[in-house]
Amino acid sequence: MKLSGIIFDMDGVLCDSEPFICEAACRMFQEQGVQAKPEDFRPFVGTGEDRFIGGVAEKYGLQYSAAYKDRTYEIYREIIRGRLQPMNGVHAFLDVCRARGLRMAVASSADEVKVLANLEQIGVPTALFDAVVNGLMVANKKPAPDIFLLAAERIGLPAATCMVVEDAPSGLRAATAAGCAALGVRSSFDEATLRAAGASWTVQDLAEACEILPRILE
Repeated sequence: MKLSGIIFDMDGVLCDSEPFICEAACRMFQEQGVQAKPEDFRPFVGTGEDRFIGGVAEKYGLQYSAAYKDRTYEIYREIIRGRLQPMNGVHAFLDVCRARGLRMAVASSADEVKVLANLEQIGVPTALFDAVVNGLMVANKKPAPDIFLLAAERIGLPAATCMVVEDAPSGLRAATAAGCAALGVRSSFDEATLRAAGASWTVQDLAEACEILPRILE
């Protein structure tokens, strides 16, 4: 079926916010008397901040509270200013997709506050997308397909006509479960891992995606 839409994950695709959210969460945990390490968060990448922070809280014997996430976001918004940058090729790929008449959505497991802060920092206006979906809009997070099904619905397309651009195995499994095509970005995981999770194609970044998009759309 001909592809008519592109659905973008955010972290690891449009920007690399993981080091910053890890830094913010580590600072937050320090305030709780816990010395969390960046590697503690890796198993929870792409699952949304409740699980991202909650999983580490459990590891250190803390009862998760939404206040942990709220404080982490306060710190996060401060530390990304002037530091968070778009990943290589983002603006060019968005221009190519729009020029080809593809409908576009962002579908991130993160909360709305983080999605909007990230897009603002990397200079990508929300108006560029036909829909922006965040993790608070769905009951089941990735690897459940809910977020991509909702994104496809919001841009008015069957999921089978959409390609998801993802960097995490949980997101790729969600994409394939939704019936979408899947393009893996090798920013966080290697090609073998991404293909095993369901990616039909992989690229190093969206600059490379500009080169292969015409073949995908054939």
